[in-house]
Amino acid sequence: MAKVSTSISLDAEIKVKAQELFADFGLDLSTAVNIFLRQAIREQRIPFEVRLDVPNSATREALDELHEMMAHPEKYKRYGSFTDALSEVLGDA
Repeated sequence: MAKVSTSISLDAEIKVKAQELFADFGLDLSTAVNIFLRQAIREQRIPFEVRLDVPNSATREALDELHEMMAHPEKYKRYGSFTDALSEVLGDA
């Protein structure tokens, strides 16, 4: 198979870290990129999950709390209206 030269722009720090990682596998950057591209072609997709909705630790904790509240609503105080809840919050201020 004929080889062609391709130019891509990378963050300098990312390039160095990637080169160090791939060197541990006995690969150079070009070989690693070729492996990625071949796998993408083979699978007809990006060969790993790409997600934008990865929550930070505070959000994960809030989601865990929400799931706990939904699973055990009897453990938590309920309000008849938003005004009742707000009155309690502002009363504690």
